[in-house]
Amino acid sequence: MPKSLPENFRIRFRNMLGDEELAKYEECLQLPMEHGLRVNTLRMTPEEFRKIAPWKHLSKTGEEMGLSPVPWCKSGFYLDDHSRVKAEPDQGVSAAAPSRHPLYYAGAYYLQEPSAMLPAAALPVSPGDRVLDLCAAPGGKSTALAEKLRGRGLLVSNDISASRAKALIKNLELFGVENAVVTAETPKRLASHFPDYFDKILIDAPCSGEGMFRKTSAMITDWTEEKTREYALLQREIAGYAIRMLKPGGMLLYSTCTYAPEEDEGTVLYLLNLPEAKEKGLRLKPIPASPGFLPGNAGWLKEAPDDTSILLNEADLLHYTMHLYPHRLRGEGHFAALFGSGPLAEDEIPQDVNTESYGESAEDCGNIRKPMDISSIRKKYQEFYEFASMIRKDWDISRMKLSQGYLSLLPDAVGTERELAGLRVLRSGLFLGEIRKNRFEPSQALAMTLTPESFSNTLNLSLGDDRVLRYLKGETLEIRGPEVQDGWALVAVEGLPLGFGKAKCGSMKNKLLPGWRMN
Repeated sequence: MPKSLPENFRIRFRNMLGDEELAKYEECLQLPMEHGLRVNTLRMTPEEFRKIAPWKHLSKTGEEMGLSPVPWCKSGFYLDDHSRVKAEPDQGVSAAAPSRHPLYYAGAYYLQEPSAMLPAAALPVSPGDRVLDLCAAPGGKSTALAEKLRGRGLLVSNDISASRAKALIKNLELFGVENAVVTAETPKRLASHFPDYFDKILIDAPCSGEGMFRKTSAMITDWTEEKTREYALLQREIAGYAIRMLKPGGMLLYSTCTYAPEEDEGTVLYLLNLPEAKEKGLRLKPIPASPGFLPGNAGWLKEAPDDTSILLNEADLLHYTMHLYPHRLRGEGHFAALFGSGPLAEDEIPQDVNTESYGESAEDCGNIRKPMDISSIRKKYQEFYEFASMIRKDWDISRMKLSQGYLSLLPDAVGTERELAGLRVLRSGLFLGEIRKNRFEPSQALAMTLTPESFSNTLNLSLGDDRVLRYLKGETLEIRGPEVQDGWALVAVEGLPLGFGKAKCGSMKNKLLPGWRMN
């Protein structure tokens, strides 16, 4: 149960929203936090996911119900009280919790707090865009942005901490993302490499974390007014560098998981007043309202940000920004503001944030129908040749790069290698595997981009097959009849990839990456 709120926080909250809202907020802090998942639309549509999802939840009357949709994210669903989550017995899945279900290991969804789904959902990303997720770890927003790109364009996912970026890399690989570059750099160094470069930028900024009070009482214990001021200074520094990287005509979304006006409205006004923002004609764009959203308010600021001269009409546009409070909706605390250039058109004010489109179907997004030019591969990468003959994906061989035995498929973006020179790059594009002692060892990342349609030698198991859990635990599998040929094989569940195995004489050696196995 959360501890009592600091009195200074209560005073500020009361001044912002009033006594009644404060009482409801304090009451909601005694309830469990909300949980959710977001479907990986590179794998399937939300409708397809609902058909195979094993979880049910009980209504107050005891009636069994389906997954509840998150209003502001088309691919998001609520997971109700985890003590009531269960798997259907005929599916043969002993690990019923969403974090231990085979569909999770197949990259079918990302476990994400519902309010945290808003920023990526509200940023209008199109296939072919160059997109930057500036504070990306652990990867919830990056995976959502990658889904919108549909395998085209470029996603640069950055986190200043290389240790946190490890989880970011894994989540991008789990989702089968091929066109991402993962960096561990300061915003300042990135800005020096990417001036006026990105079409879309997302800044989910480090903050005082007031929106996470219900998640952990440590956030309450650590809260001070001084910390909100310190974070506001950091956020403004980060946002300033982000503006430099935004292409003229591009769009930027700024978000936090806090309620502090200094970190939210104050940083927004500071950003609008930057010379670079004025040169690029940036102004606030509306984030469509959903039930329970509360618009931003300039009146909550004790004073305007230092050294600013924001016009009154610009401050008035703060009602385009949105606050999410846990006592007003099913989700934790969040704030989001969208910036773009040009005059506000009438059609820029949609009635519902839940308007994102997936474009082509999930199975078409990876161009899997056309085989690669195998003759070109044989000339350049002899060791990869035999393995590549089983892949049916239209990859551009000129984008392949071999460095110290590691073979990668670089993103299809002009000048990427040149622009990345000198940066701390942890992953560039799709890591295909290693070439060692004249043989090719495929990577786990490669496996997660494949399906039975795009890889000719696949052991495709049903959820009810006991070999699914055995594979996820790292065990050797028996081959039942002519299921696969000897050699490298993709192991899949319900057509979704899990990893590789190597079949020989009726058994399959497990090649699932140890760090990906089920404990």
